[in-house]
Amino acid sequence: MHSLIIILIFLYILLIVFLCKRSLEWRFLILKKELEFLKQSCEGLIIKEKDVLSEKSKLEGETAKIFALYEITKDISSAINEGEALNIFKDKVRQYLKFEDCKLLDRHFDAGLSKDYFILELHAERKIIGNLAIRGIPEEDKEKFNILAQQFALGLRRVRLYEKIEELAITDSLTHIFTRRYALERLEEEFSRALKYKLSLSLLMIDVDNFKTFNDKYGHLVGDVILKEIALVIKSNIREIDLLGRFGGEEFICILPETDEQGANFAAERIRSSVQEKEIKAYDELLKATISVGIATFPKNASKPTELIDKSDWALYRAKNMGRNRVCCFAKFKPTT
Repeated sequence: MHSLIIILIFLYILLIVFLCKRSLEWRFLILKKELEFLKQSCEGLIIKEKDVLSEKSKLEGETAKIFALYEITKDISSAINEGEALNIFKDKVRQYLKFEDCKLLDRHFDAGLSKDYFILELHAERKIIGNLAIRGIPEEDKEKFNILAQQFALGLRRVRLYEKIEELAITDSLTHIFTRRYALERLEEEFSRALKYKLSLSLLMIDVDNFKTFNDKYGHLVGDVILKEIALVIKSNIREIDLLGRFGGEEFICILPETDEQGANFAAERIRSSVQEKEIKAYDELLKATISVGIATFPKNASKPTELIDKSDWALYRAKNMGRNRVCCFAKFKPTT
């Protein structure tokens, strides 16, 4: 009996050990499956992380591209002329693309350029505003260049608008010569240069003779034509470095850098003679007009810009009193009435 009890106890212990073993094996399998699941999940997360990083990299690249395009447009817009705008554009593009040469062309260009250059039309507000020609750019970079070129078109349009606005601000709308304000600013600049480098500087004050008579007899439209034509005659008889402005009404001011009294007198006589010989077609009228010119010169007659203006005006007044259609240089006395 005692032996039987021992055997039963032993068998019970064996059963317990077996069941524990099976339980551990089952638990181990569960843990193994969980581990595999976690491993697969981690691998999935790693793949997702790589995808996210790749997408982030693309977004950063696109963002950098957008900012680069913005910077190009902004920098081009800061240029004051087309040449400067093109140089800025080329410098910026070289940061992203390799090329040999880049040119800005108008709408009509030599078709032979197409052999050596890749040419793109520039558009702004649905209009062709020019062409960009680039040489030595790899085929795979042409699409990128196209994007950058259209940004250049936006900047170029702004530069041209600025130039137009600036031109309107300094140009007289009737005669298309410089305004009084701009002419006086340039007189200050030229006077400072003449003073610094000890150069001569002459000023011509020009007035159309009997202009009120033309207006009264033929009307203001005819008077406007006379002013435009006389401005053209004066402009065609001065040098590139000289500056012509409308001083007011029928008066013109002409600045002659590096010109003494003798040279100014010669230039003024040439202008006066050319105006006298000019036949002016104004609508149905064929007219002739004359001018009077007063001259003052630095340093002979004046020590500051306002003196040049006053004394050339005095000389003009004297020319008028002496019968008009003549040139007078300033004398060291005020003309008498």
